[in-house]
Amino acid sequence: VQLQAFGGGLVQPGGSLRLSCAASGSIFSIKGMGWYRQAPGKQRELVAAITSDGRTDYGDSVKGRFTISRDNVKNTVYLQMNSLRPEDTAVYSCYAESTQYVAWGQGTQVTVSS
Repeated sequence: VQLQAFGGGLVQPGGSLRLSCAASGSIFSIKGMGWYRQAPGKQRELVAAITSDGRTDYGDSVKGRFTISRDNVKNTVYLQMNSLRPEDTAVYSCYAESTQYVAWGQGTQVTVSS
């Protein structure tokens, strides 16, 4: 499975961004997809995840602000990020997992600053 992430950039506090992660290759084996993030000097943390049947999970710090969704026709997962805060600044990386592997896409920088 190959993953390509889109989106990210610079946004002011309170603003919104949408990240996309498109999967290609052996997509039939994917059980779940999602996003992690890592800020400088901090540990990597789960942002959001979604299973093949649509169940979602969110990190505590983004609940109520971020929404993960997937388009099974386009094999793409989206992360809608609203009410962004400076502490959301990080490199966001998408992943896809099966029973046998975890694949990672390239990271995309999200910077929240005025």
